[in-house]
Amino acid sequence: MPSPQKAKGSGFEREVARFLSELYGESFIRAPGSGAYVGGKNQVRKEVLHEGQIRSFKGDVVPGQSFKRMNIECKFYADFPFHLVLAGDCKVLDGWLEQMMAVAEPEDLNMLFMKFNRKGRFVVVPTNVTWVTDQFLYYTSKHGDWVIIEFDHFFKLNKDIVKTYSGSKDTTSTSPSNILNITTTKVI
Repeated sequence: MPSPQKAKGSGFEREVARFLSELYGESFIRAPGSGAYVGGKNQVRKEVLHEGQIRSFKGDVVPGQSFKRMNIECKFYADFPFHLVLAGDCKVLDGWLEQMMAVAEPEDLNMLFMKFNRKGRFVVVPTNVTWVTDQFLYYTSKHGDWVIIEFDHFFKLNKDIVKTYSGSKDTTSTSPSNILNITTTKVI
């Protein structure tokens, strides 16, 4: 029998998969083993697997068929040190980003889904692509720059953008500016 923490995490992975399945009308499922099969020290396994197999063992959620460039990590914890994000040094978030990026391909859209008791659900996405939001926290790690956006707000404004970035090999912004590639909009 799994530990209560493992069951809690697995439940959130299923919740995210179910949400994405309903949102996009495609089958997203919880990954067997939650990504450990090709992550970390098991990277060498990618050499003998085909693309579909790698997608099935990468990250915590296996994306739908048309989301070929999506890498998802899910975390559900009792609490989170948001104050350390604002201070620019959050070891917990750094560890989760490291875990996600260990299995990422260069062209992947990497998304970290987080849920915290009595705080809500959040999405962490890279800033090297354009997102629509007017509410976010900015964070820099050794894996680049990221924004944390409330879950429902993120998908309300970025549903189609996520699909575009996940199905395309080119996820870089064409913006000529060196500033943060976040499009802000006022949601009424």
